[in-house]
Amino acid sequence: MGIKAVAVYSEADYGAMHVREADEAYLIGPAPAIQSYLVQERLIETAHNAGCQAIHPGYGFLAENAAFAQEVNDAGLIYIGSTPESIRLLGDKIESRKAMAKAGVPMTAGITDSAGLTDQILQKEADRIGYPVLVKAAGGGGGKGMRVVNDPADFQSSLEAARREAISAFGNPLVFVEKFIVEPRHVEFQVFGDQHGHRIHLFERECSVQRRHQKIIEESPSPALDDDLRRRMGDAAVAVAEAAGYFNAGTVEFLLDKNRNFYFLEVNTRIQVEHPVTEMVVGVDLVKEQIRIASGAELSWDQSDLRQHGHAVEARIYAEDAANGFLPAPGPVNFLEEPRGPGIRFDGGVETGDEVSVYYDPIIAKLIAWGENRNAALQRLRIALDQSVILGMTTNIEFLKTVISHPAFVSGDITTDFLKQHIPDWQPKDLTPEETLLLAGLASLAKASKNQGIEGDVVGIPDPWQTLGSWQIATGGSR
Repeated sequence: MGIKAVAVYSEADYGAMHVREADEAYLIGPAPAIQSYLVQERLIETAHNAGCQAIHPGYGFLAENAAFAQEVNDAGLIYIGSTPESIRLLGDKIESRKAMAKAGVPMTAGITDSAGLTDQILQKEADRIGYPVLVKAAGGGGGKGMRVVNDPADFQSSLEAARREAISAFGNPLVFVEKFIVEPRHVEFQVFGDQHGHRIHLFERECSVQRRHQKIIEESPSPALDDDLRRRMGDAAVAVAEAAGYFNAGTVEFLLDKNRNFYFLEVNTRIQVEHPVTEMVVGVDLVKEQIRIASGAELSWDQSDLRQHGHAVEARIYAEDAANGFLPAPGPVNFLEEPRGPGIRFDGGVETGDEVSVYYDPIIAKLIAWGENRNAALQRLRIALDQSVILGMTTNIEFLKTVISHPAFVSGDITTDFLKQHIPDWQPKDLTPEETLLLAGLASLAKASKNQGIEGDVVGIPDPWQTLGSWQIATGGSR
């Protein structure tokens, strides 16, 4: 678009990829987010000093913070998002439930009023609607501050745990309860509005495969929706945006039960991590449209202009140990080779020589594959995961391969309990004897090349990792 990009970074992100990519970059504080990325005054001061006209909040930290949106507006800057009032309404999960109930949008039973929410009232409401219930942070998203409670005896401890996490993630201790739908699908609709009253949706994304209430696989179209259900859910999503007076990009999230009943879950008042799935299928640039709308332009499309073309699937690549409770596994990126090919998009946040910090979310990249149909997209994604090489840390790549190759996933039979039901205790497959010997030999050779002066006959042997060029382990030997 020809717009100069200014980045900010903490001490932990000095030299990070986004810093290198930006036209200008400014240090805003120490590594802890509360001392840097969450300091609103410093962000606005930096924007003024750099001569910025607008601030894009991204999809983390302050991206759904109504107070920040207000501060940006008050500072004479353009906030690339909706109004503080809409963000405040929809960002507060309780108030948004109240508004959606008034607008007639289907939703689960639960709290719709934040007044006087003592622990006793929350417990009473949980007992009334029946277990299982979901304890949920009122002021956040992304799976933070959430606990499923199956037994009344566990309610108080779950409430306290959710509240602690809500304070840590969002600085807001308010939590509420709603009925927990057993084995639902998680289907969300991308909505967009402009400042002239036009609102549309750009169809759905299926986001049911999750760990710790956080998505790891997303796709569009959803295997569960037919044309009629898609139309009804899309209409409901637009009604949500209308009820909130919402413009710019947002996502309306629904739960879909076994009987194909759908329930309003929440609205994310920002661009989503998984927005490339929609871009690949609908053929649009959502971030470009965000900037256009923030500039006062009308929407680029009417609802009748939009179609879904083919199928796209996104896999989130994390520096985490899937075999050990998905614990973060930060560390250096010693080598990164991204996949290439038709229909493949790799939105990476690191390159060879970078480091995944202990301070922030350990996502490395988003790998998106498009195909003419779901099977074609999944086949491309499998190949692309095979071609993705990240050395220096533990990643979830092998786990992702297992997920998308599972017969239940291939058939489209997925719910938010997919991992618990089908891959509860995943462990990476053992190397074959040939693979083990080859890797041991290469490691030994590499070590020997560094042991200058020890056993003179190995002095000068080159490091194979530096000299072999392209190679792979193959049946019957190596190439």
